[in-house]
Amino acid sequence: MTATTPETSHPTLDTWAVVVPTVGRPSLRLLLDSLVATLPLGSGSEPSPLPEVVVVDDRPVPASPQPAEVPPPLDLGQAGARLHTEVVRTGGRGPAAARNAGWRSTRATWVVFLDDDVEVPRHWAAGLASDLAAAGPGVGGVQGNLDVPLPESRRPTDAERNTAALEGAAWATADMAYRRRALEDVGGFDERFPRAYREDADLALRVRDAGWRLVRGVRRTTHPPRPSDGAASLRAQVGARDDALMRALHGRRWRERAATGSGRLPWHVATVGTAALAVTAAAAGRRRTAAVGAGVWAGLTADFLARRLVPGPRPGDRGFGTEVWRMAWTSVAIPFAAVGHRAAGSLARRGGVEPWPPPISAVLLDRDGTLVHDVPYNGDPTRVEPLEDVLDQLDVLRARGVRLGVVSNQSGVARGVLTRAQVQAVNDHVEKLLGPFDTWQVCVHAPQDGCWCRKPAPGLVQAAATALGVEPWRCAVVGDIGSDVAAGIAAGAETVLVPTAVTRRDEVDDAPVVAPDLAAAVRYLEPRLSTSGTSRRTSAGQEGAR
Repeated sequence: MTATTPETSHPTLDTWAVVVPTVGRPSLRLLLDSLVATLPLGSGSEPSPLPEVVVVDDRPVPASPQPAEVPPPLDLGQAGARLHTEVVRTGGRGPAAARNAGWRSTRATWVVFLDDDVEVPRHWAAGLASDLAAAGPGVGGVQGNLDVPLPESRRPTDAERNTAALEGAAWATADMAYRRRALEDVGGFDERFPRAYREDADLALRVRDAGWRLVRGVRRTTHPPRPSDGAASLRAQVGARDDALMRALHGRRWRERAATGSGRLPWHVATVGTAALAVTAAAAGRRRTAAVGAGVWAGLTADFLARRLVPGPRPGDRGFGTEVWRMAWTSVAIPFAAVGHRAAGSLARRGGVEPWPPPISAVLLDRDGTLVHDVPYNGDPTRVEPLEDVLDQLDVLRARGVRLGVVSNQSGVARGVLTRAQVQAVNDHVEKLLGPFDTWQVCVHAPQDGCWCRKPAPGLVQAAATALGVEPWRCAVVGDIGSDVAAGIAAGAETVLVPTAVTRRDEVDDAPVVAPDLAAAVRYLEPRLSTSGTSRRTSAGQEGAR
């Protein structure tokens, strides 16, 4: 039932793929150029097989699905064409969601995750091949070694030191190869981590808990320091919300297990607490207590500032004054931001958190070829004929309390062969025959419109999830062609392909899960269906249903 690439004991170049999430930074082209330069060529005039490269465009897209509002295509340069690069658009859902869409879009045995601001040096591909060949059957992931070049003429800034810390970080996805089976075992990255923070540590812990080993390889990757503005370190404190999620998922000792270090939160709490004491005491007229609180706060703040300044540039170095000012005001603000974000994160998780992946609470189905026989550009309700056993399976889902939706491309409207009223009439008749659906999402644009809603773009799936009040990762998409699967993957949903006579062979080969009919698709989804719902409404007795 599941279509996957068979695993081999000795990986070669055609069994690994590269996934690069990006928000369109210029460094993406540098990475692709360096990737081309490191790939070996075969003997004579025949090149060695190139890996599949999936660039996941995670630039935000406005809520409205109008074609003009979709960001223009990424500029991948000549390297993108030489690498046979595929671009998947996810619309700004974060790096965890982008990486999931990337690895689920390829059938490779191994998936190598690279950040868009790294550069791979010469012999990187050869080193990767050695790493994968050395990985035994119990190895689920192989980490690359990161080199962060720091300035030689001065001491590094705070931002540069933060990037340099990646050299010792465990399982950083700046260069991390995961075995596909390991990713499938744990459901990939947890998309509840919306930032480039802790999502890699969470994945590593779950992969290890699933019985896989993670090791370091021999390959090396260059990670230049990231450009940053004066408020970057302050904005980074939002990661404290992700720390709260890590604790909820992995317990009090998660830092020890993930090798992230002890963190500075206790000191930040003390700093905020003494500031609050000083303000409260002053308001109550207790001057001595207020002075003590203010003094302790000043001492803690000065200590924090010194710890950030001492390793940095010296007087006379270029940019020293700017660095001092930046460290001074952010050292005052960071403790308050960190404590506030951690409190907000803990409050959001106070009722507990489900393990990843969470249950499926909604199933979204394509219309033509999945629910009813495909009649091209059908505007006549009398020609609607449900596929065999579809109503029974829909009622199974309804009885489980699963929300149902339809996501359908209807380009006949844009082509001038259908009207919106005709599409609506056909949809109404489908409901008459198959029972009520909780949401209908229809794209009436033509392929050349470049809209965000037309499958394989994820807009219809995302809109359906929003209408149902569920997250996309709690949805499953069932359809009969590759664009249905691609839309579901890009949106973050589970996907099942139910082929028909019009489904291309390559679409079947590329689909993560293939079922012979809707009944088999429902059986596949059944273990993950939410059990919190109750029997709602069924369509027994609908005209012509059975």
